[in-house]
Formats: sequence, C-alpha cells, structure tokens
Amino acid sequence: MPRADHPLLPVLVVFAAIGLLSWMDAWMKSASLAVGAYSALLLRAPIGFAIAAPAWLASGGRWPARTILKIHLIRGAVVAAMAFLFFFALTVLPLAQTIAISFIAPLIALFLASWLLGETVGRRAIIGALLGLVGVMVILAGKLWREAMGDGAPLGIAAVLASAVLYAWNLVLQRQQALVAKPLEVAAFQNGVTFLVLIGFAPFFLRLPEQAAWIDIGVSAVLSVSGALLFTWGYARAETQRLAPLEYSGFLWAALFGWLFFREPVSGATFAGALLIVAGCWVATRGASSKPEQVVV
Repeated sequence: MPRADHPLLPVLVVFAAIGLLSWMDAWMKSASLAVGAYSALLLRAPIGFAIAAPAWLASGGRWPARTILKIHLIRGAVVAAMAFLFFFALTVLPLAQTIAISFIAPLIALFLASWLLGETVGRRAIIGALLGLVGVMVILAGKLWREAMGDGAPLGIAAVLASAVLYAWNLVLQRQQALVAKPLEVAAFQNGVTFLVLIGFAPFFLRLPEQAAWIDIGVSAVLSVSGALLFTWGYARAETQRLAPLEYSGFLWAALFGWLFFREPVSGATFAGALLIVAGCWVATRGASSKPEQVVV
C-alpha cells in the first residue's frame, strides 16, 4: 500500500472513484429508464445529502465562508445540469457509448485548468489526453457510427456532448473546491444544491418510483457520495491536468457494467480503443509537471 504522501496515491484514489461512479451510472440508468432522468436525479439528491451532511456535522463541520459557499453553489448548479443531461443520454444510448462520447471533457478540462487555475499544461498531459481521445474515436468509428441510430439517439448524443462541456467545467471547479473544503462538506453541499436547483420542476416532471427503482436510486446515492469523497481527496493532492486524463478509464468500467447490467456487447473496436485509453492514462500520470498545493482535508 503506498504511503499517504506517495505521489501515486491520488491517482489510485481517483481511479477508484471513477470505478464507483461508473457503477453508479449503471444503477442510475436503470432508475432513469423506470421513472425518467429528472425524477431519479431529484430523488437521489436528498438521500445523498442525508448520508453526507450528518457525517460532516459530526466531524466538526461549520457553515463555510462566503467565498467557499460561492464555489459550492456554482458547482452544485453545474452538477445538476450536467447530471440530468448525462442520465437522460443513458436512457437512449448504451452505457459505454455514452461514456465514450463524454470523453471530450478531460481534454477541455486541461485547458480550462490552465485558464482558470493557472496550471501549466505539461507535454505528457497533452499526449495522454490526445491518445485517449484517439481511442474514443476508434470506438465511435467501430461501434457508434456503424450502427443504426435508434429512436432518440441523436438527441442523446447532443445531451451527452452538452453534459461533457459542463463536466469539463466541473472538473476545474472540483479542483478549486477540493483545495478549500473537506470531502464530506463537498458531498453534502453538492447533493443539497442539486436538490434545490431541481425541486422547482417537480410539479411538472416528478414521477414517484416503484420499490425496485427506489433500490436503484438508493444504491446510486451511496455510490455517488463515496465517489465524491474519493474524488475530493484526490483532487486536493494533485493537479487537474494529471488527474483529468484518468476519466478515460471510465470507459473500461462502463463497458464492464454495461455488459453486466444490460448485456450491452463490447466489440473489437472497443477493445482497441480501450488499449489507447489505457496508454493515454499511463503517459499522462507518469509524473506531474509541477508540485501541487498541499492541503489537509
């Protein structure tokens, strides 16, 4: 087991977080197919808040300063819109395909981090991101574009592309948030703000689920909070440009869970693209270009 200050540990933690959140995506896809993306996301938020908030308060949590609260509010709103678009896309596209299209986000995030956080984008990070992007293009060429578009597929693709842009911004906000707030505080505010953003639409779109969908939503809430905690811990200890390319590993998880949950097949082109994605992650995470800020969270 690496030491707590080992430079590889944030990479391993974020990799595990992506696995948990990809697993969560599978549960949320099931819930969204049952009651719609809006209802699944709205009902998940208070469950996540009920898990994270008491633990945060019990650990000595206090109401954040105004500048920190502003980051919480902005990220919560971005996450609400991003998640709704993504989960809607899952209702009309296979899990692995949705994840693959969303992989433009880490590439955008690298340059947003340079612009908003002043991080220097290193050569390894760029090469890694481009390798991952080529892997995604191989997958799309072999799997998406050669298949007939089902009902709603074009709208689903548009939704996941819009979600990817918001997710790139989310990655940068996540880095800012991780430097000033503890993981439990981040998880509590993320779920609380998401609920407040969405609740106003409940009279028009809310559908109450049956027992099976409640189980899907509950499990996804636990996985969402767990992944958020690990993400915040990792992003407090390594730069966005080093961790963002790890998002490409989400395809490997998505292919696995898509097959296990929904029997979605994985083609030869998928395996070829996955190899490029893994190579990109390896290149980008071999070393950071500069020492990250040290923050105890």
